[in-house]
Amino acid sequence: MKFVIQRVSRAKVDVDQKTVGSIEKGFLVLIGVGHGDTRNTADKLVKKMTGLRIFDDADGKTNLSLKDVDGSLLLISQFTLYADCKKGNRPSFTNAGKPDLAEELYEYIIAQCRAIIPRVETGIFGAEMEVSLTNDGPFTVILDSETL
Repeated sequence: MKFVIQRVSRAKVDVDQKTVGSIEKGFLVLIGVGHGDTRNTADKLVKKMTGLRIFDDADGKTNLSLKDVDGSLLLISQFTLYADCKKGNRPSFTNAGKPDLAEELYEYIIAQCRAIIPRVETGIFGAEMEVSLTNDGPFTVILDSETL
């Protein structure tokens, strides 16, 4: 499982020219599910993500978590995080989890995040989405269950 976490001052996701999710200060998180991922994998990454201290404190140190700053989450499913570009110029997505597994784990991640963070917005699984954001910093962190 992979989470690409971007600290944002604002972010939104549109489907068919309609905004389906929008946040101010918080994290935009792109979520990729792989073949062997489970709820335990999701729990580990959700715990790590929601505990990340990457917001500035009064001294300008990255010392505050999402909860500390009343931040929000915008969660977007993105199977292309599992693109394999080793051969040729056309990526292969065979390492991405099957859609049924990915959707189940994406919905599980949303539920787990909503139990921790008061405001959680989402994209629509499997939809063609337009994501807009203002990356604050810029600050981007990649969590990969293979390396945690």
